[in-house]
Amino acid sequence: METIADAPNKEVKGSSPPDKKLTVVFVLGGPGSGKGTQCANIVQHFGYTHLSAGDLLRAEQNSGSENGAMIKNMIKDGQIVPSEVTIKLLQRAMEESGNDKFLIDGFPRNEENRAAFESVTGIEPDFVLFFDCPEEEMEKRVLNRNQGRDDDNIVSIRKRFKVYINSSLPVIEYYNSKGKVRKIDASKPVEEVFEAVKEVFTSLDEKVGILELQVV
Repeated sequence: METIADAPNKEVKGSSPPDKKLTVVFVLGGPGSGKGTQCANIVQHFGYTHLSAGDLLRAEQNSGSENGAMIKNMIKDGQIVPSEVTIKLLQRAMEESGNDKFLIDGFPRNEENRAAFESVTGIEPDFVLFFDCPEEEMEKRVLNRNQGRDDDNIVSIRKRFKVYINSSLPVIEYYNSKGKVRKIDASKPVEEVFEAVKEVFTSLDEKVGILELQVV
């Protein structure tokens, strides 16, 4: 099976439609910023496939694979999982989806992740959807939710915030310097946040439509 790395010009042979350019959006924001909820809305309204790096890693750690125990311990400690592990999981999920539009949620989490993803896959994101939310609000949301996750205690939460601030913000700054960041105020109610999100994706769909007409 060919990987995305084998497919030039953002194509995935054998899964997505031939000669179809992939649309990739990185979705970034701190724990509790509401990324998952908004990704579900984007999937429903715009037909994207949502790939959560965290969900893929948690599924892998429960699969009994050789990487499982390592992933579990690193997530619990709020550490960054090696890039090649996450990229391999993302590639597999993209290939198996059959879609050509992807939301990659919670990745890249640092500059090394970013550089490795672009180098291995040959893909640069169309843009980065950044959910900006105050730390106090994110902490309250994470403590209030009940997902049965053992990393949702106050000590682990604050470790995750620290990792996010130290590692993820430089990625956002990098893409912002390239004009690729779409910043969303995630402190607002869910419905208001999605209205802002819809404006971003409606604009992208219109741009893609114009480009397709030009190609034809």
